[in-house]
Amino acid sequence: MKLNPVRTGRRVMLSVLSLIVLMLTLSALTQRASAQAHPADSNPADTGPYQIFHLTNVTETRDARDLITDLRNMLPMAKVYYVESQNAISIRGSAEDIEAAQKMLADLDRPHKIYRLTYSLTEMDGDKSLGTQRVSILVPDSGERTTLKQGSKVPIVTGVLDTNSSGQNSQVQYIDLGLAIEASLNSSTAALHLQTKVEQSSVEDAQAGAHIPDPTIRQTVIDGTTALTPGKPLILGSLDMPGSTHREEVSVVSELVH
Repeated sequence: MKLNPVRTGRRVMLSVLSLIVLMLTLSALTQRASAQAHPADSNPADTGPYQIFHLTNVTETRDARDLITDLRNMLPMAKVYYVESQNAISIRGSAEDIEAAQKMLADLDRPHKIYRLTYSLTEMDGDKSLGTQRVSILVPDSGERTTLKQGSKVPIVTGVLDTNSSGQNSQVQYIDLGLAIEASLNSSTAALHLQTKVEQSSVEDAQAGAHIPDPTIRQTVIDGTTALTPGKPLILGSLDMPGSTHREEVSVVSELVH
């Protein structure tokens, strides 16, 4: 039997084309199945579980943002958001990410320590103590500022509204005189860092409560940052008292309350 070359060639070509079509079809089916099993956006942060953690001890926005930064750095594949109005953190990611975030927040969302700072203002004449005034304030180690004021508001005449009057329409401004203390604490594993300002002010004239047109205000200020050791007094500064040989030493001691 004699074969027709043309017809045979066509059959071979058709067979090859059929094989190519079959291979392309199988490849498309394989890619579709793979895409369904492993979608392109199969990041656990998009498809994984999510959980909301309500912060119980961290109340400052600054501290909460520090937590967010830590979580995002440690869990780069997870999506982490801070809901300020609810004081909560929402996280979407893999189950491992959620578990790791829960452990991190358990270690980081803790109450700040509270310290009692006792300031002593001691009047000295040489090496002899003439008397000590002590004031105490409670300060958290969160960096939040605590302020204490002790003194009086003194009226200062700053002007007269009607020059023809007998002074009934005098313009008066009140200023705070006395003792003012500001303090904030930040703790680390190495030390307790105190930023504090101690200010004392008074009217130099003997008639401190009178309406003095141009009074002279005497003021001394100690402002700085230092490291504290709980239970150990630290001298912040020594001030010479004008008009006498006396000086005033200002010291502070910290005590952990809880």
